[in-house]
Amino acid sequence: MNIFVDLFLTFAKIGLFTFGGGYAMISMIENSCVQKKSWITHDEMMNITVIAESTPGPIAINAATYVGSKKGGVWGAVIATVGIVLPSFVIIYLISMFLDNFLEIPLIAAAFKGIKIAVGILILDAGIGMVKKMHKKVFPRTVMLISLALMLLINIFSVNISTIALLLIFGAISLAMFIVKGGKAG
Repeated sequence: MNIFVDLFLTFAKIGLFTFGGGYAMISMIENSCVQKKSWITHDEMMNITVIAESTPGPIAINAATYVGSKKGGVWGAVIATVGIVLPSFVIIYLISMFLDNFLEIPLIAAAFKGIKIAVGILILDAGIGMVKKMHKKVFPRTVMLISLALMLLINIFSVNISTIALLLIFGAISLAMFIVKGGKAG
């Protein structure tokens, strides 16, 4: 199959059947692009997730753009991005045209309650999968545990800390560790 058609159909399927935004899409992107099609490696997927989270724009769109660019250059990036965005756009557009009080329909409201639970499970699954495949070294595990503890404390005590500040702090710590190790990754 033509790579452009394959990119479009793969990301359109992900965009069509995934609720809950980019984090919920991570596990589906990894399943399609790493496990089924071998377009990228697991390490690339982890890097995409980190970079896409720390750059402007939705994480799933950034990931689709990267994979599309790797497989098909600029046109691949455009086609993969359109593929992941188009289904949601069409669905929301149709809902806005025909259903003024869409979420007030009892059946729809009940369905969305179940979808919220499924989205939480998809996000948790993506996180657990990344932790399992993370390099078993002290520094990444330490950063993960400190981040988890900070996240819990911030949420429990309702402390307002900018996620940008946290990203910059841990980015600076990682860069310092990289320099201390003499420029060797790991």
